[in-house]
Amino acid sequence: MNYDYQTADPTRYLILKEQAAWNRNHPTEAEILLWNYLRCDGLGRPFKRQHIIGDYIVDFVCLSEKLIVEIDGGYHSLPEQVISDEQRTEWLEKRGFRIVCFTNNEVFYDIKDVLETIKEYFEK
Repeated sequence: MNYDYQTADPTRYLILKEQAAWNRNHPTEAEILLWNYLRCDGLGRPFKRQHIIGDYIVDFVCLSEKLIVEIDGGYHSLPEQVISDEQRTEWLEKRGFRIVCFTNNEVFYDIKDVLETIKEYFEK
């Protein structure tokens, strides 16, 4: 299956690979909760977690749907992080990915709506 996406520059790939592995081994509580629903095709589509696309590591991705699911903690509201997130989103969207973001609180307190929103993206 051809997912038509770019991997990281070879000079950065090993660093990103190590960071992605660290992230997988040290997930946030919100990531653990959501992953329990996404793994093993829990929504009828395969997801990967802490996956490298270009020079970025995404929280979760369904490659067959080109859908990225992000869980944003509080630091995402910091001005410099907002700019970085916008650049990242633009780069990923130019490559055909759709991105849906949720806050930690949404995952903790409204997981059913989070899952329904993700399913709705499958239908778009």
